[in-house]
Amino acid sequence: MPIELTLLAWTVVLGLVHLVVVAQFFTAANGLGYGMSPRDTPPPKPMSLLGQRLERAYKNLVETFPFAAAAILISAVLNRHNGSTQWGAQLYFWCRLAYVPIYASGIPVIRTLVWLGSVIGIVLVLYGTVWG
Repeated sequence: MPIELTLLAWTVVLGLVHLVVVAQFFTAANGLGYGMSPRDTPPPKPMSLLGQRLERAYKNLVETFPFAAAAILISAVLNRHNGSTQWGAQLYFWCRLAYVPIYASGIPVIRTLVWLGSVIGIVLVLYGTVWG
């Protein structure tokens, strides 16, 4: 399996772990009963600050993941694997992985630079697929 697809699979694992962690923070704040309800009313309590940061980091992953997945899958379908697609996929994955603890720690400028790195990773995959 090409490294790009391996990294895409690991990004799915990262997303699933991240989802479960955020769900645990939500349940800790609001109880299992509310979590299992239809949630027709707003949650009675906000999550802790750490939980809120992790939730925002998760939502950010969900926003960028479709673009990364599409770019990597297009490169796989077209069998375009080169340095640009490989570096791009690696940059995307490692930046997304680093983003979680950096955001959770509340580090403002570095967080944005790491996010930008992940977006550059997506662009590199596209570049390598189209022009590589």
